[in-house]
Amino acid sequence: MQIKYADRVDSIKPSAIRELLKLTQQPGVISFAGGWPAPESFPIEEMKQVSMKVLEEQGRSALQYSTTEGYPALREFIADRMKKSGIQIEANQILITNGSQQGLDFSGKLFINQGDTIICESPSYVGALNAFRAYMPNFVEIPMDDEGMKIEDLEKALKENPNAKFIYVVPTFQNPTGKTMGIERRKKLVQLASKYMVPILEDNPYGELSFTDEYIPPVKSFDTEGIVIYLGTFSKTFCPGLRIGWVAASSEILRKYVLAKQGADLQTNTLSQMELVRFLELYDFDEHVKKVREIYKKRRDVMLSTMKEEFPYHIKYTYPNGGMFTWVELPQGIDAADVLKKSLEYKVAFVPGSSFYPNGGNENHFRLNYGTMNEELIVEGIKRLGKVLRAL
Repeated sequence: MQIKYADRVDSIKPSAIRELLKLTQQPGVISFAGGWPAPESFPIEEMKQVSMKVLEEQGRSALQYSTTEGYPALREFIADRMKKSGIQIEANQILITNGSQQGLDFSGKLFINQGDTIICESPSYVGALNAFRAYMPNFVEIPMDDEGMKIEDLEKALKENPNAKFIYVVPTFQNPTGKTMGIERRKKLVQLASKYMVPILEDNPYGELSFTDEYIPPVKSFDTEGIVIYLGTFSKTFCPGLRIGWVAASSEILRKYVLAKQGADLQTNTLSQMELVRFLELYDFDEHVKKVREIYKKRRDVMLSTMKEEFPYHIKYTYPNGGMFTWVELPQGIDAADVLKKSLEYKVAFVPGSSFYPNGGNENHFRLNYGTMNEELIVEGIKRLGKVLRAL
């Protein structure tokens, strides 16, 4: 029987990372592939207590339907925390989502018609690209330097694409490069978005994972006109399995996201939201995030120092000041996909870089995640990968 699907189904491709993760489940594989947080950072014992308290004291409410917008106490906490980072936002301007990935999908649903243009960094987060591709846009890539998206190229793209629907950025400890956009560049980004009346979609899952004391204000903190839509998540600072993220936007824009949420799944898991709020009441969330930062900083240092010892000297890579990733550049003519095939023989996995470029190309890059594996496995995995690279 010939099944007739929507035209957009043909544009939906399997996630390169998710497909690769299937291989990493094999015994003995050291995986630097996925964006998975360190499992040692999960507060398992605390969550046991939290779950019991929620069910004992609020069980009927926790297991019932709730509002689409989200649990009020959680929205209040998020609003207060965002205000501390310089963002003027109220709890009623926040929508709780099933991870920030759902916010990305809603953004595509709300803004993109087939053939529309969206502007993004080059390279960019592959999960966002896959979410947007379902709505069949055209991508305009803006090259990056060490301070993120090049503003001159962005303005040129805005002039050439006056009907662009939005600018997508991961400005802080970017996935996949680990780079961070400078403050002056953030201000200019908001100015250009306002000038050309194109919204900014700021994806900030790693903003709290800084390894230095330098304060990095979100792009939205410079927004005075409601032109920045902010996506946040607890997946990288707390527990990704809870699937709790959020959208923060002007009241007018947020109403559209609420409608998209009602049509998708009605609401985010009530029990998970209540458990998170109870954790925030009983424990010090800032202290928890501090421990997560310390884990990642130590693992970054171990990975990069081992890469310096084991990789051929002419291979370049980024030195991130936060987040979970470093970005490796191979000499021209070497395809990271070929390197991956060989490294899998040594039971080491990573993500080839071409999937992070919306229009393809740039096969001589790959991404390494230093967050998931412990220090001993990082050293062993980088040594194995170094052998593969030296042989090539």
